[in-house]
Amino acid sequence: MSVNISEIFGENVFSMSVMRERLPKAAYAEMLDVMEHGGNISMATADIVANAMKDWAVEKGATHYTHWFQPLTGVTAEKHDSFITPPDDSKTLLQLTGKQLIRGEPDASSFPSGGLRATHYARGYTAWDMTSPAFVKEMSCGTILCIPTIFVSYNGEALDKKTPLLRSMEAVSTQALRILRLFGNTQATRVTPSVGAEQEYFLVDRDKYLKRRDLIYTGRTLFGAPAPKGQELDDQYFGVIRYRVGQFMADLNQELWKLGIPATTQHNEVAPAQHEMAPIYTMCNLAVDQNQLAMETMKRVATRHGLVCLLHEKPYAGVNGSGKHDNWSLTTNLGENLLDPGDTPNENLQFLLVLSCIIKAVDRHADLLRCSASNPGNEHRLGAQEAPPAIISIFLGDQLDSVVDQIVSNADSVQLLATTKLYFGVPTVPLIKKDATDRNRTSPFAFTGNKFEFRMVGSSDSIADANTTLNAIVAEAMCEAADVLEKADDFNTACFKLIHDMLSAHHRVIFNGNGYSDAWVEEAARRGLPNLPSMVNAIPSLTTEKAENLFTKFNIYTKSELEARAEIMYETYAKVLKIETQTMIHMAGKHYIPAAIHYCTRLGQSIAAVTGAGVAAPVQKELLEKCSALLSQASEALEKLKVLLPQVDSMDDVPAMAMAYHDQIVPAMAALRKPVDELELLVDKAIWPMPTYGDLMFEV
Repeated sequence: MSVNISEIFGENVFSMSVMRERLPKAAYAEMLDVMEHGGNISMATADIVANAMKDWAVEKGATHYTHWFQPLTGVTAEKHDSFITPPDDSKTLLQLTGKQLIRGEPDASSFPSGGLRATHYARGYTAWDMTSPAFVKEMSCGTILCIPTIFVSYNGEALDKKTPLLRSMEAVSTQALRILRLFGNTQATRVTPSVGAEQEYFLVDRDKYLKRRDLIYTGRTLFGAPAPKGQELDDQYFGVIRYRVGQFMADLNQELWKLGIPATTQHNEVAPAQHEMAPIYTMCNLAVDQNQLAMETMKRVATRHGLVCLLHEKPYAGVNGSGKHDNWSLTTNLGENLLDPGDTPNENLQFLLVLSCIIKAVDRHADLLRCSASNPGNEHRLGAQEAPPAIISIFLGDQLDSVVDQIVSNADSVQLLATTKLYFGVPTVPLIKKDATDRNRTSPFAFTGNKFEFRMVGSSDSIADANTTLNAIVAEAMCEAADVLEKADDFNTACFKLIHDMLSAHHRVIFNGNGYSDAWVEEAARRGLPNLPSMVNAIPSLTTEKAENLFTKFNIYTKSELEARAEIMYETYAKVLKIETQTMIHMAGKHYIPAAIHYCTRLGQSIAAVTGAGVAAPVQKELLEKCSALLSQASEALEKLKVLLPQVDSMDDVPAMAMAYHDQIVPAMAALRKPVDELELLVDKAIWPMPTYGDLMFEV
């Protein structure tokens, strides 16, 4: 059935156009003013907005509303309250007041707080984020009005990912405006980080999924031999979309469009059963909300089609995992992109200053950027020759790299490498202007024309942390630049000198080569760039004096909020590894080893039968010896894991426990997986208890 995108797009969003239609002019003007300039909305206007929002939602079938927020779990949370008021004379009214709209008290005391809340204190507050529009979700439990909010403790500490993000957006806007004022721009009143988050994912048949306890409990396969065919031929990438997957994508697009999410790109990714969805960029906090909604919608829509959407960074070993490229830029409220180099970036002083600030920020805080893209699933992806390495570097491309080199070397005049047109030798194909730079898929932080693409974020992760960090570090660099230039007597001379000094001090982070190569690891070490291969190596960056100075200066995090997040990250890593270990123990002990024993027993019976009949059985004997040896290895590895797990899990020091999981449990898990995967290739498939990689990836 054909769909008119323009008719359904945003139909479930309480957008500015809906507000313009439904609110009195004065209320709408007050809303607009507060959204653009900050401040408090009056309670009278809040009541008017709440009533209009309720009427709109009820017309769409809504019975409940919720304050929709993003706790430190990395997913979203909601508690539904109906619009029903206390009955009067057996009748009731539907109501949403301004107070209910603006503030909620969800308790939500079971969410991780990292010590910010004592367990015997439960009060927490949600507060309306006016810059992110309300929307309705059509769920199995009914249609729900969702009001995007922040979530803070009784004392105001941020217990969510949205609050620091909004603080960071304010910080980078304030400092970027200082830079713009130096260049004579007095018209812009706000600079907003614009973000577009690409989303990779896998699809798997639901019936097969339900036969894999590892997928159910952990989101990834803890065992599994490679299928005979993987991604070697690159024939999945951009290939024809399978019929069932196409139906899912069509349904997904409609759901996303109704929620005002501008999903534009869809295609097959590199690995079998892997795909990608990408939206048009939008305001940073709205992009975060929309990406959370997109992940939730993917899972819900997949269920309708008898599928399961896997968002884990590495569901299958041996094929590419999934990431989430975070495309970031800075745009004024008048539409000027501060990362647009123009036709002559070598002469564009404002662009060069902004670029230099970003290069300085990334070099100075590479550890924090690495930490912002850390979660347990991303451990299996970063540095695995399929995603950016764990070493942070910046790719600029030949043209900008040449400009930087000339500035650093004090060239008399900075020349621009000429761009050319491509002729294909086919007269019926028009000439194409060659871009100023190629793209480097191995770079963690790549300039792609008028934005930077932060390629390290994991597919299951919220993009809030990455963008909070990026906004904060750039705000700091711009603040320091403005402090210098606002005192300058000769602005142009001082500005060019500052650009030269920043690029000279920080150009070590620029790398245009192959980030997958061993040579780059050695070169990065010579340059003094940090290499944090694991999440547990990156977490300490949150609590350094450098990080504390950065985040507290711009009121993005307090010291206690940073310490809380570090503790939660350590706890999360340990808990995820514990769940994975317990799942491995269960699957190996209850499924794989018994299946292998059964097969070995059957082989032994076969050997006894044919030998008793006077027939040699060399093939059966050789197979029995192989299986028996692997069975012994698996059994021994299982017992070691059973002993090791309680030892590590009983440690009192959480960071030490997380490190022990990394250093001791992870190798022990690999030691158990290896013989089990080898057994899979020997044991009769009719006996093997789980769907194989071939079953999971090629039968969708």
